Amino acid sequence: MAASKAVIPRVRAARTSKRVDKSSPTSTQKFIERLPTDILNKILSYLDASALFTISHVNKRFYQLASDNYFQLFIILFYTCQYYQCSALWNKIYLTEFFMDKTRKPKCVDKLLLKTASAEVQGQAAGYCKQLFFKTLAARDMNKWKRDLGLISHHTGLPRQTERVLRNLDITWELTVSDKSGHEDTLELSCSQFFETSVTLCWSGGGCLPDYQQISTLQLHGVRRIALSCPGLKNPGRRSLIVKLDMQALPKGVQVIGQDRLVEIKLLQPGIIMGIWRGQCSVAFVMFTLHLHRLLERSIQGSIVCPYIEPMVKSPFDDIDPEYGLHGYQLHITLHNNVCKFMSASFSQLFCRRDQVRDGLVQLTAISMTNLSQHTPLTGNITLTWRCEALQGSVENCCIMSLTLLDEFRKPFWCISCPVSMELQKSALSYDYDGEHHLIHYQDSEGQVKMKLVWMDEQKQFVLVSLVVYVITCKVNKHFSREY
Repeated sequence: MAASKAVIPRVRAARTSKRVDKSSPTSTQKFIERLPTDILNKILSYLDASALFTISHVNKRFYQLASDNYFQLFIILFYTCQYYQCSALWNKIYLTEFFMDKTRKPKCVDKLLLKTASAEVQGQAAGYCKQLFFKTLAARDMNKWKRDLGLISHHTGLPRQTERVLRNLDITWELTVSDKSGHEDTLELSCSQFFETSVTLCWSGGGCLPDYQQISTLQLHGVRRIALSCPGLKNPGRRSLIVKLDMQALPKGVQVIGQDRLVEIKLLQPGIIMGIWRGQCSVAFVMFTLHLHRLLERSIQGSIVCPYIEPMVKSPFDDIDPEYGLHGYQLHITLHNNVCKFMSASFSQLFCRRDQVRDGLVQLTAISMTNLSQHTPLTGNITLTWRCEALQGSVENCCIMSLTLLDEFRKPFWCISCPVSMELQKSALSYDYDGEHHLIHYQDSEGQVKMKLVWMDEQKQFVLVSLVVYVITCKVNKHFSREY
């Protein structure tokens, strides 16, 4: 009997452990999944947007429920209108029609109201309301950042608060890389560096990128993260395409603008370079240089497949001045790398006479070779630094040129930010300089920039002795409604 009594508690304990196992999180989760959809919708309807977004990552069924437009409509109308009091967009569409009575007070959300409002999203793809909700929240700060960007710098002609606004709005950038097999990876930004008129973005390879020859497309998106408390999850964000580069369409001989003992730097197109490990095809890093002109709009106001299109604003036409469009330009230019600045200078009242308009180019001379008072010394050696995980290097005779050309109304006319290379030239006869002569030549579809530098051996520094900007005539004619 004593033995049998000793066995009984063990059996009961085993049965008890099975009961506990039935109430384990896994079993509870399966029990919740078996609940009818109406009951789950009722439970989920008590969640706010942050919790709803988080629970949509639990499993497939929760994702489908949280992406249902009708259910999202209930959450959005309640959450947006009663807690955020609606943005102008949501106010126009829903608040005045569904949520305001004659005394302009919010109504309660009822089934009849939801039935009426659901007609607005009928036929839309799943997740439409969720995207509309995040877009509505993002639009709330629109007026605020527009006010901040209204403060223009007299030095550069650009908004002074661009960097601060970008950071305050939690804007970042993502690089999406597709290979020839169709596989696609989206990479988080490795590092960024702001300068006066540009920002440098860099993504390290680290084995995440396919070989250079296997890359099909590169896509750069601006992403604005919506501030929701989602533990363990990346906050949702809306993506805006800035650049899409088809690697298959590049010429076979992509320009190599420099190299050191570890990497070779290829200029894929203006503003985009790629570091390739020497003797290999693997990618060390990808770097984008973006001009700050309308960078905020380009980063948030495009779609996931189409970039932001800058509105065309024509300058006033003046029949009195025959040289209208050929004078009054202002130039701000900076030479730098992603660590330090070599030169920053502004030049005003640049002009071009009619007889200087040649070969379809309007010539604007900022620094003349014959005017010694205009010659500008540079600080340090011209190098382009790079960093990839534990390795770093410095490529000589390369840097980033950021150029802002303003028209006579002090509006941005031509904006560039691009890595450039410096080439050694045959020494020309000069009574003022006997050092090595170098040339930086930039060219794209809208114009050219030519910079001549001389290395002063005694002073151990470069001197910029010539700077000429060439703008294509058709760009000037289109902007000023002229026919030069």
